[in-house]
Amino acid sequence: MTALRKTKLALTPKAAPFAIRAEKASDVVAREALLDACFGENRHMRTCQRLRDGRTPAEGLAFTAVHQGRLVGTLRLWHVSAGGIPALVLGPLAVEASSRKLGVGTALMDHALAAAKARGHRAVILLGDAPYYARFGFSARKTGELSLPGPFERDRLLALEFEGGALDGAWGMIAAQGAPAPKARPVRAGKARHAVLAA
Repeated sequence: MTALRKTKLALTPKAAPFAIRAEKASDVVAREALLDACFGENRHMRTCQRLRDGRTPAEGLAFTAVHQGRLVGTLRLWHVSAGGIPALVLGPLAVEASSRKLGVGTALMDHALAAAKARGHRAVILLGDAPYYARFGFSARKTGELSLPGPFERDRLLALEFEGGALDGAWGMIAAQGAPAPKARPVRAGKARHAVLAA
């Protein structure tokens, strides 16, 4: 009988200096601080936020990027109805400023889209910069007849189909779907935790 040899794994220079994992409840404070830093404290007034308010992310589709034990990126997907057609809406995607050159945003996108496809979702919609999101397959080809519950720039409403024709005939208002978020429990004094993001 041959003895099994334990092999140590070494990180190569090409190995990612961060990890992507499922979001945890303990990520909330750092995630919210990161979103404030990236989008400003008025981010709750943005049009796409109306599709997330009072809802939980789609099951298994909320991700965190961690570098040296610190949250440096976040991405979540949410259930929506695209004019009656089930889809996901992606966002927000946020990466801490000092980690942007590490490829965190691209890795979060690749990971989240692969996970959504593996779970059987057929299409993803987002509001974002077409030149950035085109590399992942997003375009405005199927969103011309869709609208959002608030002001938005038409050329920034993009979609990706995992199955050809998934958004054929989609028109009208994109509406929030999915499970309602649980009501927040009050935090007792002395129990609150604070997170500090390094600049």
